Amino acid sequence: MSNVLAFTCTHLPYEDKRALDFTQRIRDAYKCDKIVMLGDLVDNHSISYHDKDPDLWSPKSEMDKVDKKLQKWFKAFPKLTLCRGNHDMLVDRKAKTAGLPKRAFKSFREIWNLPKGWKDVWETQIDGVKYQHGTGFSGKYGHIKAAEVNMQSTVIGHLHSICGVQWMENSKKAIFGMAVGCLINKNSMAYAYGKDHNRKSILGAGVVTDGGKNPRPVKMF
Repeated sequence: MSNVLAFTCTHLPYEDKRALDFTQRIRDAYKCDKIVMLGDLVDNHSISYHDKDPDLWSPKSEMDKVDKKLQKWFKAFPKLTLCRGNHDMLVDRKAKTAGLPKRAFKSFREIWNLPKGWKDVWETQIDGVKYQHGTGFSGKYGHIKAAEVNMQSTVIGHLHSICGVQWMENSKKAIFGMAVGCLINKNSMAYAYGKDHNRKSILGAGVVTDGGKNPRPVKMF
């Protein structure tokens, strides 16, 4: 049985400056022996399909910034499972838009020089709990919808404004859905689109202890 730390949506290089320290403190406080990053490790703002802020970095400059920040995350978390998110996949999407086959461009792992201790996957299972980014789920009940669709307890990221857990039970079993917030810098120009949203991003993470039985969202204050 494992204690699992799950966090998401750092959107490097636009992460909250406390994100790395926060995740390390949660790992240590709950004695987590498994680490899952639920995707959107990088933002890729400069190559997104949405309007780009002309005052932000070029694609190369953004990647150079990410490279420097990643070294600190690699050192802090030598072993980690990364469930790739929609922002992580922007390079692949751009290549398809341009009509390029996979052999014409580098893999996500190669682009960011992920260390051997980092496993990159679409989703993973630990103690009967599914961990995935959460692409395709939305709204304030997206996390429990993910659990319902998967028919098992599920932890997701993707929903920046949700950090919480909800249970569902029938006569045979109980399952939970947990969303772990995000770790973005809410004041970054990369997130200017959210300034008028009624629901604001919640900085946080989550832990699952007691062999997948006890989910706990942890808010950053």
